[in-house]
Amino acid sequence: MHFTSEQNLDGGLTEREFTIGDISGIMWTPPAASSSAPVPLILMGQPGGIGMRRMYSRLAARARSAAAQGFAAISIEAPGAGDRTPLPGAAAARADLVRAISVGEEPGEEVIDQLILPLVDQAVPEWQTTLDEALALPEIGERTAFSGGVIAIGVRLAAIDSRIVAAGLFAGSYVPRTTLEEARRVTIPLHVLLQWDDEGNERRMALDLFDAFGSTEKTLYANMGGHTGVPQFAGEDAARFFARHLGSVGGGECAAS
Repeated sequence: MHFTSEQNLDGGLTEREFTIGDISGIMWTPPAASSSAPVPLILMGQPGGIGMRRMYSRLAARARSAAAQGFAAISIEAPGAGDRTPLPGAAAARADLVRAISVGEEPGEEVIDQLILPLVDQAVPEWQTTLDEALALPEIGERTAFSGGVIAIGVRLAAIDSRIVAAGLFAGSYVPRTTLEEARRVTIPLHVLLQWDDEGNERRMALDLFDAFGSTEKTLYANMGGHTGVPQFAGEDAARFFARHLGSVGGGECAAS
């Protein structure tokens, strides 16, 4: 992990940009991370295809909330987003998805697979590499959670990487059938946020995915409203979830993407 910049934000929060080969990202560490006790880490997912620069204000706000609980946070540029090379076929698949939704049709499985699976196949190993590097830092402890989207990325990470002890997921996208199969292998505590009227979400698919999770502790937190209408108290409830499973209190790290 090569840090390329560092700045101190309000409240003693340290923000560092980094690269790991072709991976770029930002890590935020609270003041507590400078003490002898390492702090838990939240991996902050984000919507696919948007890019970290456009998402920065929301990511930084989530990092501040995580820091208020005593947690570090990290986010990386998703494959095909920002200045990264577009994923093959993604633009055409997204256009097909939008076209189907606009006329009230259900997108075909092949469209969803083409849009989501190449992203998951590349993003998950990149998250694991990032986690390898982050956990090697003396200020970062072993307890790690995943927060946000893309939900298919979070599902696969939770299914295959035992270092992730809890996940707060945002049910805001279509998922391949293979994601439903992977969900059955997820057994960690889950807090799943669903916006009931999300214009980009197939509600039935979100409910099927929640039902498929193998976790014995899983909460579906549904609110009325669209994708960007997540109420503030939803973030507070997500914060309590992370506090229970990462071992701190306070703050408000929201699971929304």
